[in-house]
Parts: sequence; structure tokens; C-alpha cells
Amino acid sequence: MSSGSHDSTESTGSAPTGAKRFTPSRIALILGTGVAAITAVSGITGHLNDAPVDSPISRQVFGGIPKAVELAFYVTLPVLFIMGGWLFSLRVRNWQRGAPDNRRTTKKNAKRRMADFRSGVYMKTLMRDRAAGLMHSMIYFGFLALFAVTTVLEIDHQMPASWKFLKGTTYQGYSAFGDAAGLVFTGGIVWAMVRRYIQRPYRIRIKNRPEDAVILITFLTIGLSGMLAEGARIALVGRPSFEKWSFVGYPLSRLFQNANGLDTWHQAMWVTHVVAFAAFLVILPVTKLRHMFTSPLNMYLKDRQRPKGAMRPMPNLTETSLETFGAATIEDFTWKQLLDTDACTMCGRCTAVCPAHATGKPLDPREIVLKIGTVMALTGPNHGGPGQVSPPVSIDPEIKVSTNSVFERITADEVWACTTCKACDENCPVNIEILDKILDMRRYLSLMESNFPSELGNAYRSMENTGNPWGIGQNERAAWAKDMDVPIVETGSPLSHEYLYWVGCAGSFDDKNKKVTQATAKLLRRAGIDFAILGPSEQCTGDPARRSGNEYVFQMLAMANVESLNGMGVKKIITQCPHCFNTLLNEYPQLGGNYQVVHHSQLLEELIADGRLDLNGASLEERVVYHDSCYLGRHNDVYAAPRKVLGSLKGINIVEAPRNGTKGMCCGAGGARMWMEETTGTKVNDARAEELIGTGASRVATACPFCYIMMDDGVKAQGRDDVIVQDISMHLLEAIERGEARDRAESLGQVPVAGQ
Repeated sequence: MSSGSHDSTESTGSAPTGAKRFTPSRIALILGTGVAAITAVSGITGHLNDAPVDSPISRQVFGGIPKAVELAFYVTLPVLFIMGGWLFSLRVRNWQRGAPDNRRTTKKNAKRRMADFRSGVYMKTLMRDRAAGLMHSMIYFGFLALFAVTTVLEIDHQMPASWKFLKGTTYQGYSAFGDAAGLVFTGGIVWAMVRRYIQRPYRIRIKNRPEDAVILITFLTIGLSGMLAEGARIALVGRPSFEKWSFVGYPLSRLFQNANGLDTWHQAMWVTHVVAFAAFLVILPVTKLRHMFTSPLNMYLKDRQRPKGAMRPMPNLTETSLETFGAATIEDFTWKQLLDTDACTMCGRCTAVCPAHATGKPLDPREIVLKIGTVMALTGPNHGGPGQVSPPVSIDPEIKVSTNSVFERITADEVWACTTCKACDENCPVNIEILDKILDMRRYLSLMESNFPSELGNAYRSMENTGNPWGIGQNERAAWAKDMDVPIVETGSPLSHEYLYWVGCAGSFDDKNKKVTQATAKLLRRAGIDFAILGPSEQCTGDPARRSGNEYVFQMLAMANVESLNGMGVKKIITQCPHCFNTLLNEYPQLGGNYQVVHHSQLLEELIADGRLDLNGASLEERVVYHDSCYLGRHNDVYAAPRKVLGSLKGINIVEAPRNGTKGMCCGAGGARMWMEETTGTKVNDARAEELIGTGASRVATACPFCYIMMDDGVKAQGRDDVIVQDISMHLLEAIERGEARDRAESLGQVPVAGQ
């Protein structure tokens, strides 16, 4: 949308200076004016064609309503539509302050965009929470149906007498449909009131605002007054039998049957209905109701050029002329990130799944979105004057914003508490990209302010000096392979093996994860996979640096790795670390490194399926719970492979934790949190370990070195030394070796030891 020198190769150029073009803000104003014009013309045409219908089974539009009131209706609505278009245009001007972001619709992405749009408008994303989803569906589809009913009536109103179609059985079916829509809509509103003010779920309770009551009361008034106005109209025309199809309005007409001044009652109900609708138009652009337009737009724009797990690319920091990096001001965010803040429905689903928030940390993902939106609104067009853009949600009058820096409202502690698990993004029903905002702010804090936890400083220095965040000498990288006869290749030589096994820093240096590496290597050998490792030549992929905002260290490591891998002619890479997997697969292409990267769970699944890994006799007669890795799951949508690997073992009983799959809880180590102290609230890994133990499992399976460390520590912290925590490769190898031991014992006529 806007242009400028910003840090994203996703950017698109802007129009030449002075070029005339329709900006999005102008389009919003044009649309509002267009709807106003259509409404005005509709009123004129309807007045000219306001002739009686040639059927006894019909109704007269504006029957019983004075002409002066009808005229006021057709004068007021266009004014409100123009005002709404103008207020929306101011909001859109705010988005245009952001940096470019290529979200163009092309032949390649059009189908995906429409699928994302349909998923949202059909309420599929909201139905993840079935109760809330059904409630919203009743309101949303009920409102759309009522809008359609009104539109059809207005179209019929404009037709010449001979063309009018709302008569006879068509009119009766129309009446029944309208009453059903009104009942569904009003029922949804009542349910919303009960949920917000009686049931009061935590995520809603902590963000209740007076405007919520205004919105609900306005909607309830629209629904109830519409039904009562219909009942009064039916009573006014003598309750003809054909109106029984109005199964709500007809019974209500009894309330007015013997009322004095029936025409006055009808007019009062009708005016109340229209005034409530006018109130809806007034609050629509200035309250969270705006999401009726911004949320579908945001869902349509979900598809982007980079993979799901990749961060926004940055230019080469050693060559760029940019003077600032990351995001601190409104103009540093992309226009899409700013649109996000106006698409937010304040539902709190991101808050409900955030592991940092759940364990008492200062981070609330919803607040990140709303605070950025607040700064944007209070520093945008007309700020301080008439027409100032309203914040995403009403704020305390004492809150002031003096500059366009988001750090006036967001603290560094909030930003650093994030584990980058992506649960907030995954659970958002309108596809708001919350994690991107946090990561861009981390870039600013790290690169521009050096404002990061002190422990990260040690990790940065270690990555720069020794090529890994552990700070252990590179000559120790292949120590796990001693006596295993694993081929080690030099980076200067062509790779003559099918696969390069990228062990990763944890798999090379952490004592627990060395066993994972050994187990994986043994399984690959058993399956006849031709692989080699880099050993001392392997460096950290740079994931901890990038996820903590230090793009400089990331690029230093990543560029060197890409140069080495490309020079060796590497095509296929095996990883056991989802963080390495994500970086090599999704982010190295930004630097010219394009490889076929497979996680060990995926490869093991394939080897088992095609019989190359023999599991005859392999069994595990235990109850096992699998802990989902965030970077394997939510960042890359790999959920089935680890479960299938475990499920291939005979006798195993796999159970699921209450939070699993897309809703799985983070171990607490992502986003470089592995190298930061956790001193506030409950430790994330302790909370997750307690949940896993609660399944009654005797074993916990992981598919990530960080998860392995954190879950093992968490289980031990619960005093449960009887629960075994291991990577899936270790469980698999143990089951295979047990089976082989039984076979050998049986062949020698020996009785197997219990449990073997």
C-alpha cells in the first residue's frame, strides 16, 4: 500500500510520486458514497412506484408510516452511509502509513485466497470453539438474512405494480423466512449477553468494555423492535389469516389487537427499529463492530509469499543503507500488520492459548495487537481533532500517546516473554499475524537498542565465536559418533552421499540429545540410508539469533552455511531438530539455499511404511503420550508423522494430552527462551509436564531436542522419575532392540526377562 525504505523483500513498489491512483482510503469513501446514492435513488424510485399490489396476499411498504417519516428515513440513511465511508477512509489511511507488503491477488494464489475467505465467512474458524462459534453464527447469519430480507423488500418496493413479486405464496414464504432470521439473530444476541455478563469466560471478562453493552443493546433493540413492529403492523391491518406465516409476528399481534392508538404503537415500534439501525450505522466504524468488514478482508489477505514458518526477510545487514531495523514506530510495521489491529474482534482466543500468559508472564497477545492499534489510532489522521480515528477498543481517558512509538504502550518484558509457539496465530479466527509483530519488535530491541535479557548476550557471543549457543568447541560436535563409523565430510568437498544428516547444536552438545542423535543414526543405518554428517564443520543454523531479533548473527551463520552447503552440492538434508528443520527449509531460501529438508519423524514414517525399517517383533507395551513440537506442528503442520511412527509399534497405547495438535502447549524453550531465565510465574515446562503426567502415561515422547530437555526437566520437577521421557527415535530403537533380544533368547531356548 505505502512505500518507503523498509526491511522486507516482500514489499511492492509504490506508484510514482504525483501519480493519480485510487488509494484504498479513497475507495472506502467512494463505496460509502455509492451506497448512499443507491439508497437515495431507491427512495425516489420507491415513491414513484408506490402503487397498491394486485393481490390480497401482500403488504404495503411503509404502510401506516407518515410520508414525512418516510422522507426522513431516505434522507438520514444516505448521510449516515457517507459519514461511515468517511470514517472508514480515515482508518484505511492509517493502514497506508505502514510499510509495503505484497498481498496481491494473482492466478497462483486466487484459489487459496477464496478458500481462506470462505473459511472465515462460513464461520469455520470460529467453530473451533463450538459454543462461541454457534453463537456468533446465529448473530452473523441471522443479520445477513435480515439484511437480505430488507433488500428484497426494497427491490420489490421499487418495482412497478405489474412487476412486484412479494405476493401470494411468495410473500408468505418470505414472511416465514424473515421471522426465522429474526428469531435466530435475536436468540444469538441474548446468548451473547448471557455469555458475556453471566457466564463470563476469563478471556472475555478481562476485556469487557461499555461499548460491548452498547453494541449488544443496539442489536437486541433491532431484533425485538423489528418483531414488535411486524406484530403491530399485522394487528393494524386486521390480522388476516395469510399473515399466520409470520409465525413470530402473528402471535405478537395479539399484544396490540385491542390497544388504543394502534397506529401510534405501530409507528413507535417502526421508528424504534429504524433508529436502532441508524445507531448501528453510527457505531459501526468507531467500535469493534468494524470487524464485520475488516475481518473478512483480513482473512482474504491471509495468503503470503513466504512459508508459514518463515520470518519476514531482511536485506543483507552488511550492505544495506537502512538506518533502522525492526519495528518500533507505526510506520515500521507493514500495512497488513496495521490492518490486523482493526480486524481484531477482541475475542481473546489468542490470550486463552498463550503459554506465557497462562503461566503468569506479562505477555498477552491480544494486548500486543490492541496496543499497536491504539498507538496507530491516536497518532493517525486528524488526531486530536474531529474525526479522530478511535482505538480498536475503548481505553482509559488517562492513557496518552505522545509519539508513534509502540513502546509507549508495550514493554520489553512483554516482547521477551514470547516463546514464538505460534498458538496465538493458529487460534485467531480472523487470521491476525501476532507473532510477526512480536518478532519485528524483538529485532528493533536487539539490533537498535541492545535491549535484551543478559543471558542472550552470552548466547550471541557463543554463536559468533564458537558457532553454537552452547559455547562448546566445534571439535566436540562429532563426539557422539565415536565408534559408530559415521561418515564425516568436509565443507570444501562435494557430498557423495544421498543425505546430509544435520545434527544440530543440541544433538551435538547436549548429553540427553546425543542419545537421540545416536538412536536416529542407528535407525537410518538399519534402513540402509546413505548419509553423512559435517561434524566440526557444522554450525548453528542461526534460529536462536533470528527468533530473538539478532538478524546480524543469524545472517553471519546462515550465509556461511548456505555457501558451504551450496558448494558441496547438498540436495537432501535430514534434521532431528524442528528449529533447524524450519530454518533450513523455510528461511534459507531467502539467502539462496534451497534444499529438500525432511524431519526425522517424516523420514522414519516413510521408512516404516515402505518396509525398509523392519519392525517385526518391535513392541512397546506401555501407555505413551506425545508432546507436539511447536516448530514441527504449528509452524510446519507436521502432526501425523511422529504419531504414526509411535503407532507402528505393537502393544503401544497412545494417549493424547488435553491440549494437542494445533492446540498443543509449548514446552517453553522456543524463540530463544531456551537461553533465558524464567523467573516470573510458573515455569512453562512444569505446567506442560504436569498436564502430560495427568494422562497417566508411563512414557512421554518428543520430536524436538528442546522439548526433550524441557519435558524431561519438567517431569523430574514433578518428582516422577518413573515416567520416561525420550525422543520418538529412542522409543522406536528401544522397541526394536527389545524385540531382537526376545528373538535371540527364544532361539537359544531362554526365557525372556520380564519386561524385555
